[in-house]
Amino acid sequence: MKLNKVLLVIVAICLCANAFAQSSKELKRKKEALQREIELAERNLKKAASGKKLTLGQINTIKAQIRLRQEKISTINSEIKNLDHQIHENANKVQNLKGRLADLKKEYAGMIRFAQRNKNSYDKMMFIFAANDFNQAYKRIKYLQQFGQYRKKQAAYIQGTEKQLSNQIVVLDKTLKNKSSLLKEEETEKSKLDKNRSEQTVVLNKLSKQEKTYQQDIRKKRQQQATIDRQIQAAIAREIEAARRKAEEEARERERIAAAKAKAENKPAPAATAPSKPKSANEALRSTPEAAKLSDAFEANRGSLPSPVASGYITGRFGAYKVDQATAMRNGVVFQTSEGAAVRAVFNGTVSNVFPNFGKYYVIINHGEYFTVYEGLKDVSVSKGDKVSTKQSIGVAGIEGGVPEVGFQIHRGRVPQNPESWLAR
Repeated sequence: MKLNKVLLVIVAICLCANAFAQSSKELKRKKEALQREIELAERNLKKAASGKKLTLGQINTIKAQIRLRQEKISTINSEIKNLDHQIHENANKVQNLKGRLADLKKEYAGMIRFAQRNKNSYDKMMFIFAANDFNQAYKRIKYLQQFGQYRKKQAAYIQGTEKQLSNQIVVLDKTLKNKSSLLKEEETEKSKLDKNRSEQTVVLNKLSKQEKTYQQDIRKKRQQQATIDRQIQAAIAREIEAARRKAEEEARERERIAAAKAKAENKPAPAATAPSKPKSANEALRSTPEAAKLSDAFEANRGSLPSPVASGYITGRFGAYKVDQATAMRNGVVFQTSEGAAVRAVFNGTVSNVFPNFGKYYVIINHGEYFTVYEGLKDVSVSKGDKVSTKQSIGVAGIEGGVPEVGFQIHRGRVPQNPESWLAR
């Protein structure tokens, strides 16, 4: 029972160590990704700020920069907490090893003193010959041999423990240096965050001077987006209606085949019935085995779909948002990316629509009962009816407000979904 408990404790310690190692790696990866996004935002902000006119893209970039910087500081804090835990564990290990080493040395010193007292071969021989019988003498010989071997083992244990202690002190020192480095990095990021907030104040002051022009731009953009959203909804509605008609035609064809088969076999023709109609838009879109399979595969990848751009950050979130003292709705998210960035399909599917408007292109891809929408492309490389695969380039990001920007939507039938819950980080 005691052995089982010891084994369970060892397993638990190993699992905790692995969990912390994985957590540290994940935090490091997240911090590096955030740093890349911050650097991209800085480049975009320089481009947007080069123009005399204040743009919505410039304001959104500064907001995104502040949000990304805050996320990075939070990630650094999590890294520091992890290191604090490791430092505590390593300090305990060092103390335990020091205690163990002291005990081993004390025990070894006792053995040395005993060996010194009985170092001469005459004493050893007398110890053996003083035995009561041959059996006891043999045991005394074995004892002396084992005592010598045990001394060697204890010396090896002491050396091994000293090496362990030395290694653990090196690990502890390294962890402390890492913590010191992270604290400096956190201070740097806080300083940069203050600078970003100062930039935001400057931009807001500039906004008050250009408020009339800025509000006109916002109203224009909102009107354009409303027009685009209506076109997207209309295109999806046409897809649903086409899927419904196809399902009805297939139902009629099945009835015709059944009637022909009955006639050939001299059986009564089946009673004529009205063609079965799909009960909902979603049923119509997944009425074929291929469409149902594609829908299920798309849904199975919720939370792990790739981003529509290889590098970028979100500046506009799904749902209600405040703009120009009024509440507006956004059916998707907005990514700022790098200039000339490729826009990618997030899953296998068929291009159901490509249409131009306001000097840009909009692409809708069908994934069974799901649709993905890619907004504001400068150029497109696909046409209606094309089959596309995951991460296949479908066009190039357009420029909005002086920065490269792409809108992205996901619909289940007619219902817009929050893309952030579908995309991998």
